Amino acid sequence: MQVATGKSILNGIAIGKVKIYKAPSYEINENDIADTDGEIAKFEAALEKAIDGQNALYDKALEAAGEESAEIFEVHAMMLEDDDLQDAVKEIITGQKKSAEYAVNVAFNNQAEVFAQMDDPYMQARSADIHDIKQAVLDVLFGVDPASMQGTEPTILVAEDLAPSETVKLDKSLLLGMITREGSSNSHTAILARSMNLPTIIQCKEIDDSWDGKTAIIDGYNSCVYVEPTDDLMDSLSKKMQEDEKKLALLQELKGKDNTTIDGKTIKVYANIGGPSDIGMVQQNDAGGVGLFRSEFVYLNSKDYPTEDEQFKAYKLAVESLAPKQVIIRTCDIGADKTVEYMDLGEEENPALGYRAIRICLTRKDFFKTQLRAILRASAYGNLGIMFPMIISLRELNEAQQILDECKEELIKEGVKVGEYQVGIMIETPAAVLCADELAEKCDFFSIGTNDLTQYTLAIDRQNAKLEPFLDTHHSAVLKAIQMTIEAGHRHNTWVGICGELGSDLSLTETFLRMGIDELSVNPKSVLPIRKVIRGLDLSK
Repeated sequence: MQVATGKSILNGIAIGKVKIYKAPSYEINENDIADTDGEIAKFEAALEKAIDGQNALYDKALEAAGEESAEIFEVHAMMLEDDDLQDAVKEIITGQKKSAEYAVNVAFNNQAEVFAQMDDPYMQARSADIHDIKQAVLDVLFGVDPASMQGTEPTILVAEDLAPSETVKLDKSLLLGMITREGSSNSHTAILARSMNLPTIIQCKEIDDSWDGKTAIIDGYNSCVYVEPTDDLMDSLSKKMQEDEKKLALLQELKGKDNTTIDGKTIKVYANIGGPSDIGMVQQNDAGGVGLFRSEFVYLNSKDYPTEDEQFKAYKLAVESLAPKQVIIRTCDIGADKTVEYMDLGEEENPALGYRAIRICLTRKDFFKTQLRAILRASAYGNLGIMFPMIISLRELNEAQQILDECKEELIKEGVKVGEYQVGIMIETPAAVLCADELAEKCDFFSIGTNDLTQYTLAIDRQNAKLEPFLDTHHSAVLKAIQMTIEAGHRHNTWVGICGELGSDLSLTETFLRMGIDELSVNPKSVLPIRKVIRGLDLSK
């Protein structure tokens, strides 16, 4: 038996044969060609097919993993439609008289290198996306079907690394788990693996081609891979896997039950969603409402500023479909790692600390008012909350509230019905924590965004894989900031929730309840496991 170690993405057990997955290699013709017009036509046809392929992957990821995980393929399609990149390929074909395959390889590699040399970690990460879409175009040009490399029987897939498009192309019914030599826990592929509930080990340096066809076990609980396991180990981990399956089935029995501890404390367990397409996941997992509707998906999925009516339809669908459950819509949180070309935000040396979220909204008031009017119109169709992100001062909150009030008055004068709604803010900076008392006086609720709060409290870029060893999400400073926020909110009758990743950390659920948290908003699939933990707690002890 061989034992290999790595980093686990998901607690779970997978048992099966290993399939070594290798990206196709191509022999690219570097000779000059005569028919440049024919090569350009070939490139344009392949490009169109590759764009269609990315759109199909978006639909597939949307169904399998939700809006947030699918967005990368929307971005990939937009990258392929970039005129400058297309022109660079055509210039190589006509100017250097080279084949479409050669031109694609060179032009895309050049663009990837440009991204790799940038100072901004987010832009550096786009280099991998360029290589991914290059692979998609070359696959078409060489007539390769990447899906055929998976085989025809359920296996544990082993690879150097997996691009997001490769992960989504895989037939999930033939996928037991994944092991990669490279990768980071914050990569798109890791996010997809969690969403698809696949036991996955990354950064496993002992991977070897000799594993192909051998029986292996992924032990996500201990971050291990066992190749050709002993009979005793096979028996014990098979039993563990069966126990996990029984626990999953038992969780379904918690549907319709209260999130109430043994000693009688009840909290709200809501879901985070990326858009209307995730509404079904909220219903299937019996979430009490939506604690975070990421409205930026409306902007990311549009090639130009979405109109008031376009936004209203999206918000109305969510609010009306889930009524009387509460749906809290976060106003536009564009910026940092989420940008759209048509907003022309410009490049920044440190975008995480830059022009983003409420800072954009308060300096582009017409843009902000369009969204607020759409949200207010949707309030007439259910139970709605409005949440402002990245608030760091009372001045900002007052200004945002004033613009909201203006929009309400305008709509009422126009004869448009506006319903009741709550107003709250994200607490995601140390500044917001330290002035939480004065902010609470103006809010119905707080929602703690633990992802950014951790990043800003610890001064660690959460997108930078090199910093993972230094990122302690349970750091005492982060937990103290959460405690301070809860206490400040309660002093002013403002309810307090958590909508960041820490909300689904079962090892902290009891801690948060003892702190007095009122609501946890999590990935829809985490709702029932959290309910189970809550119902087993006795806070009186």
